[in-house]
Amino acid sequence: MEPRLLVVEDDDTIRETISDALALEGFTVTACGNGRDALQSIQRAPEGEGFSLVVLDLMLPGLGGLDVCRQLRAAENHTPILVVSARDSETDRVLGLEVGADDYLIKPFGMRELVARCRALLRRTSNPTAASKVLEHANLRLFQDECRVTRDGYEVNLSPKEYRLLELFMQHPRRVWSRDKLLEQVWGADYFGDSKTVDVHIRWLREKLETSPSAPQHLITVRGFGYRFG
Repeated sequence: MEPRLLVVEDDDTIRETISDALALEGFTVTACGNGRDALQSIQRAPEGEGFSLVVLDLMLPGLGGLDVCRQLRAAENHTPILVVSARDSETDRVLGLEVGADDYLIKPFGMRELVARCRALLRRTSNPTAASKVLEHANLRLFQDECRVTRDGYEVNLSPKEYRLLELFMQHPRRVWSRDKLLEQVWGADYFGDSKTVDVHIRWLREKLETSPSAPQHLITVRGFGYRFG
């Protein structure tokens, strides 16, 4: 059975464009233009015929997108939600994720990216094994199957070594790692270079992940021992 998607967008042109693009990819699409109709569509769906994913704009007439998220999560409805919004500040992205959205896509966006985000969300939620391969800490998410990292809903471009370092840290929160152990785990036991390369990569990670790299909240230096995460 094709996944059933609900598109909630008040702009007629955008709603039609998104719906057509998703339908061309094989999804069964229902569309509406406001939050109240969206909630009614979700709540009235027959047993076993609920939506697989909601594509939700935030700026809606009447009941806004954030309120739709809140009400769904308060009712223990865990349908995945992909927010699409022109609001691009860090505060807006964090708020959207905190009230229950699973991903946040900023307008304007390409239809290929929208489809890719929808497919990724559907994979994670339809396959419990895949869902368990998402590591989360505060505003960071690491998608192991996709080798992808987001910060506040924004994708972060990491090198392979930076990604592997972060994955190792997130798999073992609060564990203290010496430079030698990090070299062994990430660079390999046969690596004979300078251990200061670890410090360089940690600094690069902090610049990409920390709000204030000089006062890190994620990648912490443990003096005399090494580094820990969280």
